[in-house]
Amino acid sequence: MIPIRDDAPRLTVPFVTWTLIAINVAVFSYQFSLWFGAAREEQAFLAAYSLVPARVESALIGNVPLLPSLLPVLTSMFLHGGWMHLIGNVWFLSIFGDNVEDELGHVVFLLFYLACGVLAAIAQFLSDPDSSIPMVGASGAIAGVMGAYLVRFPRARVTVWLPIFIFFGPTFALPAFLMLTYWLGIQVVSGWGAAGQGGVAWWAHIGGFLAGVGLVLLRRRRRVWTRTWRS
Repeated sequence: MIPIRDDAPRLTVPFVTWTLIAINVAVFSYQFSLWFGAAREEQAFLAAYSLVPARVESALIGNVPLLPSLLPVLTSMFLHGGWMHLIGNVWFLSIFGDNVEDELGHVVFLLFYLACGVLAAIAQFLSDPDSSIPMVGASGAIAGVMGAYLVRFPRARVTVWLPIFIFFGPTFALPAFLMLTYWLGIQVVSGWGAAGQGGVAWWAHIGGFLAGVGLVLLRRRRRVWTRTWRS
């Protein structure tokens, strides 16, 4: 299921959400320009700024310098593995980020986003600390935003598209808690099934989502928004 829009209102302009989207697009555009010029340059760029669990493990036990190995915990969340990876992430952030930013406030939302990204990276690291597969993408941080949305806007209606034939399929509205718990369930099932394999960082998604739920529960609501059920 792919979310198309939601009906949760907001009172402020989501400057931070838009800025994060712009930064992700800009960094990927630079990354793509390196590939267009010389693939080796892009590979070197990714090697320097992507998160490699085995490198972090080596740093923690003192085999390699600590700071260069831990800095990618932050930088990796602004890198992406391809256009579809980027588009999927910024699309989800645009759907759910504006309302969470509205609830938390601009500065707190930025800190929250980064914290979820870091905790998501830690979750992925703990799932396979010996892995030498680089991890890139904003998915963990965005999963945290989705977790916060679940807590703050559980009854909002999210219109989703269910693709059946590539570009064709029905659209329908679901309560946010149903759509997001379904999404989380997919991550858990996929994470267990893909243990030790490369590809999608499922445990970063799970860790980020749970971090978002936990962090937002620690903060008192700025305002209450409720919606009656629609049959």
